[in-house]
Amino acid sequence: MSTVIEKDIVVIGAGLTGLTLAFYLKKHNKDVLVIEKSDRTGGVIHTENENGFVYETGPNTGVVGNPEVAELFEDLKGLCTFEGADPSAKRRLIWKGNKWHAIPSGLISAIGTPLFTLKDKFRVLGEPFRKPGTNPEETLTDFVKRRLGVSFLNYAVDPFISGVYAGNTDYLIPKYALPKLYALEQNYGSFIRGSMQKAKEKKNDPRLQKATKEVFSAKGGLGKLIDALTQKVGNENILLNAENTSVSPEKAGFKITTTLNGERVEINAKKVVTTTGAYALPAVLPFLEKAETEPFEALKYASVVQAIVGFKNWQGMSLKAFGGLVPSRENKKILGALFTSSFFVQRAPEGGAVISVFMGGTRRPEIYEMSDQEIHSLLESQAREMLEIPDFKPDLLKIFRYKHAIPQYGLDSKRRFETINKLQEKYPGLYLAGNIRDGIGMADRIKQARTLAEELAK
Repeated sequence: MSTVIEKDIVVIGAGLTGLTLAFYLKKHNKDVLVIEKSDRTGGVIHTENENGFVYETGPNTGVVGNPEVAELFEDLKGLCTFEGADPSAKRRLIWKGNKWHAIPSGLISAIGTPLFTLKDKFRVLGEPFRKPGTNPEETLTDFVKRRLGVSFLNYAVDPFISGVYAGNTDYLIPKYALPKLYALEQNYGSFIRGSMQKAKEKKNDPRLQKATKEVFSAKGGLGKLIDALTQKVGNENILLNAENTSVSPEKAGFKITTTLNGERVEINAKKVVTTTGAYALPAVLPFLEKAETEPFEALKYASVVQAIVGFKNWQGMSLKAFGGLVPSRENKKILGALFTSSFFVQRAPEGGAVISVFMGGTRRPEIYEMSDQEIHSLLESQAREMLEIPDFKPDLLKIFRYKHAIPQYGLDSKRRFETINKLQEKYPGLYLAGNIRDGIGMADRIKQARTLAEELAK
């Protein structure tokens, strides 16, 4: 005996994309149901509060890269509060030559920084006059070398990619991985000219001014944002602990089957949106042919280890910065660290600190397989030198592993995007969303969900 449910729209996955989508669909008075395999909403976003430390077990921050982020907090007013980073977060550190160096923030610091060669500092002056590239599948490595020079690749872009993608500039394709940067060159002929023109456009559009590029969280942690979205969607519209969820097309829409507490549940819906990772799609959409699932199975993911390190009495280096990133050529075993308690309030006891350290990624996948003890030893050796901690005895140490942390937008992205479009045309009412397309950041997820909600509401 199975339960049968009738719904307009079913969303598979209750992460940030799925919840934001369901929230805006509800605002459009749509009858929506969210199906989630775990026992809570939020996906990888989750906030913990322990012994005076508030920390994230997944993403630590987002960037207000588009107006939709600011508007989401406006729409959730009263349930969660936007928290922008302290101005100290504007200071970003790069490791070079056994010490930290601040990324230049102005002309004087740009001239004096040891991060870039004198040749490349002069080379930047000619960037507005270089011709745009003609190869849409150029790697990020070649892209940056061509426009800025090798030292900017090694000590600006490479560590940035480690921090955002945990990836490799030799693999990522700007057209797919950094489409805004790619568009600046293609549309304006230059990063510098394009950035100046975009700034002018923003001044004339009040809505675009909401995209402040500010680092953000929610007061009390990103979990508060998830709680607010969950409350707005309504627990009655969310199925948790749903196992073996699969979709099949029907004449009048789709049939979704899942298992709750050992009982089979059947949902009939006019439209279905998947927000799961690429690795889960073949099981969720078993009616697809092998050729149709191959582009998703080919998507490469970075495996990441995150260590949360808390000290009630901080005795190390000054943490008045957003954090530090480590270029791959420096041959360290960490990707970087976020000094979370320095730019968000009440994340650590007074006089203490909480730091998120990231390891692994596509360059060092073996770290994902290390034991907790091995990671502890790795942290101890790196912290002594890089954080100037003579005695590594943290009051809080938590280790989290993410096998499918961040999708890598490489050459295979074009085929994946084309397959998504073809499948959505072949099966009207089926929408493939999530970070398999449209970017990997929180701002990307929010914008995609909002845009898709408006499309589905028509």
